[in-house]
Amino acid sequence: MIEPGPRDRFTALYDACYPSVYAYAVSRAGRQLAEEVASETFCVAWRRIDDVPDEALPWLLGVARNVLRESYRADARRQSLESELAAWAAAGEHTTGDVADAVTERAAVLRALATLSDGDRELLTLVAWHGLRAADAAKVVGCSTATYFVRLHRARRRLERALVVAAVGEPDAVDGASVLPSESLESVKESFR
Repeated sequence: MIEPGPRDRFTALYDACYPSVYAYAVSRAGRQLAEEVASETFCVAWRRIDDVPDEALPWLLGVARNVLRESYRADARRQSLESELAAWAAAGEHTTGDVADAVTERAAVLRALATLSDGDRELLTLVAWHGLRAADAAKVVGCSTATYFVRLHRARRRLERALVVAAVGEPDAVDGASVLPSESLESVKESFR
């Protein structure tokens, strides 16, 4: 008898267990996330096909449970960061006095950062707030230094556009020209270099 190869084994595993893994994911996370969880579970199964036991369903449900747990953790981290950015921005809006300009600028930057993707925020803050060199930041995000510089450049441009949109209030009004005072925009740019 010829033993099935990894592809055949995976196909049989998928056909036999997908409905149960999907149902488990629906029961834990709802229909909206169930497909994503099931897909990620079977991606893990494909990568680790040699580790999948003959009695595969319990193993697959354990993987699905871990995928869900990581998804919840990622959501919690994202919500925590968004809350923190919103709190900083709100605190900056309510402060008055001699430091009003600096606080207003900081609040504008924080609001603009909050509109960026998680990836862009990470690229910008690794260097600006966490003080990493570009080579070290590239290691954190898992790319080459050259690729990091390209991504960082693009993230800076998106931050500039977000700052302009925040100042103008209308995304359609942004035509590449800055409406922020040039010294404010330059100080923001400098902080993310």
